[in-house]
Amino acid sequence: MKIRFDFKSIRVRLWLYFLILAVIILAMVWFLQVYFMKEYYEEMKMRDVNSLSNAFATAYNNEDEALADSIRNMSVTNDYYFMMEYSGQILTFQPDTEVAKPVYTYQRLLPNLKDALASGGSDSVSVKFSAGAEDYFTLGYARILEKHEPTVGSGDETQDNNVYLFIFTPLYPVDSTVEILKSQLTLITLFTLVVAFVLALLFSRRISRPIKAITSEARKLGDGDFNVKFPGKSYSEVNKLAETLNTAAYEMAQTDNRQKDLIANVSHDLKTPLTLIRSYAEMIRDLSGDDPVKRNANLDVIIDESDRMSNLISDMARVSQMSRHETKLDMEYFDLVRLTAEILTSYDIYVTRDGYDFIFNAPEEALVYADRDNISQVLTNLISNAVKYCGEDKMVIVSIRKTGKVFRVEVSDHGPGIKQEEIPHVWDRYYKASSNYVRPTKGSGLGLSIVKEILTLHKAEFGVISQEGEGSTFWFELDVAKKP
Repeated sequence: MKIRFDFKSIRVRLWLYFLILAVIILAMVWFLQVYFMKEYYEEMKMRDVNSLSNAFATAYNNEDEALADSIRNMSVTNDYYFMMEYSGQILTFQPDTEVAKPVYTYQRLLPNLKDALASGGSDSVSVKFSAGAEDYFTLGYARILEKHEPTVGSGDETQDNNVYLFIFTPLYPVDSTVEILKSQLTLITLFTLVVAFVLALLFSRRISRPIKAITSEARKLGDGDFNVKFPGKSYSEVNKLAETLNTAAYEMAQTDNRQKDLIANVSHDLKTPLTLIRSYAEMIRDLSGDDPVKRNANLDVIIDESDRMSNLISDMARVSQMSRHETKLDMEYFDLVRLTAEILTSYDIYVTRDGYDFIFNAPEEALVYADRDNISQVLTNLISNAVKYCGEDKMVIVSIRKTGKVFRVEVSDHGPGIKQEEIPHVWDRYYKASSNYVRPTKGSGLGLSIVKEILTLHKAEFGVISQEGEGSTFWFELDVAKKP
């Protein structure tokens, strides 16, 4: 197994972090077990003494008949020496004789504990006594179980009548124990570091393998291969990353396809009018130059196709501007009904020439606050779209009605309609249902895309309702505005 120590690599960093964590844990174990062993041992002894004294005091106050047996069990099993003193009488409980120290070695310390009690002013006290050797100590504990007034004897001596509890326990040297722990911890440390090293390598490889695979596929994506698949089946974060990148690759592939289709359609839409312009210009030059009627008819075709190219270029420039978020809204109050009526007037030529029927249903007034020119563009594009795709009845219905706090504008036709699965894509540039983005009708193919961008800038709701074979209704809503 070859390891490259690239410290910017996630695999190496995970490996290092795992080892650092193991070293920190081992260091804490060494620190606590070796350097704090003595302090911890004495503190533990002190806690045990306090616990035993409380148990003794409870049994004594409750006049437990089994007190002596309880104390004897405590002393034998825990290596503690219990002494009770009352009026100079001492009752002693000690461990088994095989391990017990002579009792008198502790009886000599009783006056010191009493003095510590008297000077401390409390009902209990703990004192650490040296046992003669430099590293050997005894922990002594004293507690007053009952307080009684002292009495004066015949020789004027004062008799202490308090009931005392004394507990003694040896504090054994821990140096040898520490040395044993050091030897054990050394072996444990070596074993733990080896295991940590192996586990760190395994875990770092397991975690980094899917990331390396994703990185490899990402390079292919950067080179233009949009058919890559980012592998998942790993940790949830990696799976989410792979899912996001797969979605991005799919969207990029769609964008690339649409970009190619855009170039193809723009080329087609520009080539067609240019061909017509050239053809009719040649006809004027060669055939109809002296015939005013034919010449004017040919010139009308040239003008129409020039306008078509101009509109295409204008629509492309507008979409490009909106894509760069450079469009700024010029908000104003205006009557939506009046604006729609003015736009419909420009379609009278379709009524007289081609027999179209435009039906306009609207209230007397619909005051809104929006960008008048942009909303005019929206209405024009929707009506033009309905004209191009209306049915055999050549009927276009434009409706405005108030719904709550909004005015809803609908443009309907009785044309071929749109398949349900294709409705979400009608707002895409150059999208044509079931026709690979090729539009047989005249127009830039960007009209609905421009509608979407303008209404999105207005934060307006919009959509389309369509049934295949029954026609379509495009709609949008603008907030009702109060008169300024």
